Order: sequence, then structure tokens, then C-alpha cells
Amino acid sequence: MNKSIIFLSQMGFKGKIPRNHPNMRVEFAQMCTLQADHDSLFNTNSITTKYDIAILLIPKTGKDRDKLETIDIISEARKIANKVLFMQEGPSWIFQDMRVEQQIWHYNILSNVDGILTENKTDIPYFQGINPSIPVNDITSLMITDSVQKALNIKKENKVIIGGNFTRWYGGFDSFVTARHLQVPIWAPSMGRRQPNEEQLVNHLPYMQWVEWIYKLAEFKYAIHLMPTIAAGTFAMNCGFLGIPCVGYSELDTQRNIHPDLSVEMGDTAAAIKLTSKLRDDNEFYNECSKNAQLNYQKHHSEEVVNTYLNKFFNSL
Repeated sequence: MNKSIIFLSQMGFKGKIPRNHPNMRVEFAQMCTLQADHDSLFNTNSITTKYDIAILLIPKTGKDRDKLETIDIISEARKIANKVLFMQEGPSWIFQDMRVEQQIWHYNILSNVDGILTENKTDIPYFQGINPSIPVNDITSLMITDSVQKALNIKKENKVIIGGNFTRWYGGFDSFVTARHLQVPIWAPSMGRRQPNEEQLVNHLPYMQWVEWIYKLAEFKYAIHLMPTIAAGTFAMNCGFLGIPCVGYSELDTQRNIHPDLSVEMGDTAAAIKLTSKLRDDNEFYNECSKNAQLNYQKHHSEEVVNTYLNKFFNSL
């Protein structure tokens, strides 16, 4: 029998994530496949159910953490769960741009939980170093594909999408410079960090929910995502499901697992451009990368594989 799990985050909703949720981002997919409950970090006093495991999703920004600092969230979570885990969201270093007091608060959270869940295996040594007494394990990214199966039938058009906007966080400029070598129209999603005048360089997709995004992404033949911020790896994973070859950084689990022949070391734009040009000029290489992306997605990040892996880990606690 699998462990009972509750995720606690800054979001206000209570209950489970349905399989047809229109905005099935990674953490929702993880909650869904685990059949976990969700409630607010600020609402633990009203939770009457006792769980085996509580997973804390701490807000990414200092502003959202201000109110949380007034709550002894570890003690509160222990009232409703036998084990309390911290789940990384965003890069491992995200808290280091906050006030010193918030940095210490974050470190204290990491030091007092029963375990840390990372978004990538490459993050594990970092957390093991700063918190050597706390067990660390990765919580693999996955997709719930019930609502997007028909996207697999969409014909790809001769155009490229880059994975983010023109900021250091997304590495959009590097992706743009690399994508230019394909000599096809370049598109980008509209993210929260979109910069003024980007439209002079790329076309933009409008803001959309996850299901809409997958159907729109399916139209693209190529993808470039030189994002230096190592996080959940949703973009590379979505591309893999759709069979879109994606050039990106190998530090990201989804990129390395799904697109191994298109993964380069951090900052190696020369290698990225070389691979991008090969995708353009070598149809056999392109087709092989496309086919392997879908096979590797099924092997490493399909729901069946990830569900088995996660439940085995949680049942071992």
C-alpha cells in the first residue's frame, strides 16, 4: 500500500488534482500521479487528516515568504504528518538573492526536515554538502498526458521555438543566437520575465494554460533551450513527448535523459550551434533525434516509470 501524502504550498486550493486539469504543470502532475492531497501552508491548523508524508513547497520569492516566516512551519507540518520533506522549486540557489534573514530561515528549514527532494540529480551534491545529515533524493519530472494525446498527430512546421525570454534566468538571447542558424522563423513563449521589444527579434506565443501550450508546441520542428537556471526541465520534457529535438544544457535531467545527443555543457554555445546546424542539414540525424526523444521520454519520464520510482522511494521512508 502506498503512503498517504499531502503537498503544502502557498496556493489556496484544497484537495486532489484531477487528471483532466487544464494547467497540469510538473508539481500538479506529481501530486496527481501520487494521488496526493494539497492544502495551503497557511492552513495547517484546519487539517484534521493524519498523513504519512507532508511535502513543503516553499514560495520562490522573498515577498511571498514574509508571512510564512511568522509560522513554525516544520512543527505545524509534523502535527499532520509522520515525515516532513522539503521539495525544491526553482534552482537550488534561489534563496541566495533574498534578505540574509530569509537565507538563514531557508537554511533552517533544510536542516530540520526529514528529507530533501531535488528537481535534478545534479542538484543532489549541493544539498548533501550544505546539509550532510539530511537525506536527499530527486523527485522526477513527469507529464500527465491524458488530455494531450491528440497533439502527437499534429504535423510539425518548419519553425523553431526557444524555451524562454531574453533574461539571464531563461538564457533567451543565447537560445535566439543559436536558433538563427536554422534559418527558419523563431518563436518564444510569453513568460513572466518577458522583456520590452523582444518582438523585434522573435514571434511570441500568447500566455496559455498547459494543455493549450502542448498543442501549440506540437507545431514546431525544432527547439532550443540554453537556460542556465537548472529547474524542473518542463520544456525539454514536453519536447521529448512530442518528438521535437531540443538542444540544451546537460546539467538538466530531462535534457540529458531525453535528448542526450543534443545536450551540451553549460555555456558551450559553440557546441550548441554545431548541433543545431546538424539538425538543419542532416535529415537522418534529425529523424534519429526525434525518434529517440520520444523513446527516451517513455523510458525516463513517462507517468508509469515515474510513479513506480516515486512510490518506491516514499514507501521506503
